[in-house]
Amino acid sequence: MDEKQAVRRLETIFKACVEAAHPRAILARYLPEPPVGRIIVLAAGKAAASMANAAVEHYCGALGLDAGRITGIAVTRDGYALPAEPIRVVEAGHPLPNEAGLAATKDVLALAAEAGADDLVLALISGGGSANWLAPAGGVSLADKQAVTKALLRSGAGIDEINCVRKHLSQIKGGRLAAAARRDGARLVTLAISDVPGDDPSVIASGPTVPDASTLADARAIISKRAIALPESCEKALNDPANESPKPGDAAFEGAPFTIVATPAEALAAAECAASEAGYRVENLGGDVEGEAREVAAAHARLALDAKARGDKLAILSGGELTVTIRGNGQGGPNQEYALALAVALDGADGIIAVSGDTDGTDGGTGLATDPAGAFVLPSTLERARAAGLDPEQALANNDSTGFFQAIGDLLQPGPTHTNVNDCRVILVG
Repeated sequence: MDEKQAVRRLETIFKACVEAAHPRAILARYLPEPPVGRIIVLAAGKAAASMANAAVEHYCGALGLDAGRITGIAVTRDGYALPAEPIRVVEAGHPLPNEAGLAATKDVLALAAEAGADDLVLALISGGGSANWLAPAGGVSLADKQAVTKALLRSGAGIDEINCVRKHLSQIKGGRLAAAARRDGARLVTLAISDVPGDDPSVIASGPTVPDASTLADARAIISKRAIALPESCEKALNDPANESPKPGDAAFEGAPFTIVATPAEALAAAECAASEAGYRVENLGGDVEGEAREVAAAHARLALDAKARGDKLAILSGGELTVTIRGNGQGGPNQEYALALAVALDGADGIIAVSGDTDGTDGGTGLATDPAGAFVLPSTLERARAAGLDPEQALANNDSTGFFQAIGDLLQPGPTHTNVNDCRVILVG
């Protein structure tokens, strides 16, 4: 096949992964029966608006429920809004929280506190919710919370580490939303789309409705390990026992089911089916792959080159969430850096093509919804780059994967997908 056909084949497999996790396809079967009172929808994350939209379609469309019995707020990333009336949709910052998220989260907590014994609080959670729902611990300002989040992101910390710190600097994360919602006996049901390795409910959006086993001491240890210079207010908060999160056994979590409706592994299985249908034997490395993007790329390149040497027609698939330790001043994200490192390691090997993309539609960058999701790697990638005056190794050293792939037209740019099951990486050999 020519390279245009190769790109279309990669896009087909990537889209299969994304569609398998979209709320319009999966959410309705998990939604609980309507209560006697109101349905209070509290949604957060990159899929918040689409999950809220799917809930309204189910209750008001399929079941014919009066819209007056539904209320709520969906807080999603800038550029990810969809209509979900009567649920209010708010766009907020990601990965750095902002004033919009701060104001909306105040309203979320107020609405949760209003829930009565006849009401259902329906929490719809997805990746990105940690940044979208923002209620700093007492004495911590938005600017201080932003500074800590930015420092953690630049340090190479994993999402579990970042969320541990976030939980202990928050009034909504780490089970605190459950405590607010159940104060007067309301029923609480949480439906979540997982974007984290291992699908740990306490890590998805920093676990606002589930118990938190991590401690203030754990958060302080992460700060020390990553050499983060804390603002004074955050240092005080992490040393204040009052900011410890609710633990397993707390009454707030009794009879409050938490169900994961889509996982990275399930989405990757859909990509596996698409690759198999295209005639490839599949080696699925799983939906929980972690590590430094450039190191994982080098390992995957070796697998691909070995398959090529065997004459194997092979699809190598992987999900999970990679990290990037910032060394330069370029732009990019884990998927683009993986793609650049993979291109360097493959060195133009014929018959090997790849795509690496974030299933939410954006990968690092400026924080805008127009950011690329990842990039394609083709046999001609390095040749075209060098002809354009680009140095692949220098771009990698400068963490400038966006600039590199933008210059040669190899960015993956699907736009917001309104779901989020983390990365989807596809290498096709043969």
